[in-house]
Amino acid sequence: MKEFIEVQNARVHNLKNVSVKLPRNKLIVFTGMSGSGKSSLAFDTIYAEGQRRYMESLSAYARQFLDQLDKPDVDFIDGLSPAISIDQKSSSHNPRSTVGTITEIYDYYRLLFASIGKPHCPHCKKPVSKMSIQEIRQRLYKIAKPDERVQIMSPLIKEKKGEFRTLFEELQKEGFSRVLINGEIKRLDEGIRLNKNFKQTIDVIVDRLKVNPENESRLYQSIETATKQSEGLVTALFLDQNKSYTFSEHLTCPDCNISIEEISHRLFSFNSPIGACPECKGLGDKLDFDSDLVVENPEETVRHCTSKVMNLDNTYYGRSVEKLGKEQGFTLDTRFDDLNRKQQNFVLYGTEDAQEENP
Repeated sequence: MKEFIEVQNARVHNLKNVSVKLPRNKLIVFTGMSGSGKSSLAFDTIYAEGQRRYMESLSAYARQFLDQLDKPDVDFIDGLSPAISIDQKSSSHNPRSTVGTITEIYDYYRLLFASIGKPHCPHCKKPVSKMSIQEIRQRLYKIAKPDERVQIMSPLIKEKKGEFRTLFEELQKEGFSRVLINGEIKRLDEGIRLNKNFKQTIDVIVDRLKVNPENESRLYQSIETATKQSEGLVTALFLDQNKSYTFSEHLTCPDCNISIEEISHRLFSFNSPIGACPECKGLGDKLDFDSDLVVENPEETVRHCTSKVMNLDNTYYGRSVEKLGKEQGFTLDTRFDDLNRKQQNFVLYGTEDAQEENP
């Protein structure tokens, strides 16, 4: 590979027979006054010629769908490779807009990671491999207690909005009678109606049987049926242990009983619920507060120590705190220092019941 990109006598726009020799595999910066020809040299000459040569390597059929750049006015360019140009764009104040998304490099990285990534178990950090139906059945026999009943299910929908009427009709035609919707068993012949505005998790119940030597063949068939419905996934709910395990014909950790999805570009997207951080929801920020700033003087009463942040004096919120505070064993006129840790946390963070009281 050549060490330099050599340009001889470039005459694009303001360039007057400019000749340069640029080192390859280096970060190069073009500087100069406005109108001196920086963009003409970088974009209209070097990038244009690299892109043009790449286009010429494609078939005539492929070239008809692409915009081909004109040949730059230059005597000779040597040492070029196919080029990528990142244009300057106006920034956005949207927290989901980053340098990576604006330049679209982020999308290339997601495809790269999805293509060459090797999955590992998030618990034991070991590489995750695929399991056959026979291996899944053997794993169930190891987990189950003697003659324990297990419910074989096929996961179909995970955290998606919709009514899924067509899905229920197709399942009923195929001979299934029950589904598990958000942890609750429903019969398909009951006419299930779901709220299309809420996210649903739906598993079809394939079979319920005891794990013993007599049911080996039946268990194998149930697992096979479940994997066909959900493209390789099967969930086993052990009724005595009240524990469920999801297995996959694709990627499963046998030591931790954890199955993960096939690697896809969505797993590397903070704009997707699948790839976003569960804490910040993909925004990179987490809303919180400093308790020392809320309670400026802990020697004062609850009513007054938070007055600059929360007005508890004759307000709806204050009356709610006072009412619930009595159940916790204090009033608004109790000094904050005199409260125990649980009561202080109640004032600062509330409880589930307290949150329901406040609209």
